Amino acid sequence: MLTVLMIVSILLIVLVLLQSEKAEGASIIQGGNSDLFVNRKERGGELFITRLTYVLGIIFFVLCIIINM
Repeated sequence: MLTVLMIVSILLIVLVLLQSEKAEGASIIQGGNSDLFVNRKERGGELFITRLTYVLGIIFFVLCIIINM
């Protein structure tokens, strides 16, 4: 069970780092980009990565709860 948690956490880290391109130029310290919170449609690969991140996040959360029981 712990091995599965480690694999899920590594995949989650990789996917979050892949998504960091969305926040380029949106730094809070430097004033940021005004379209940071604009609702944009994700397509293709971006949509897949976002959904996979949600699923892995839920799996990570559930595994942590199961391991602590």
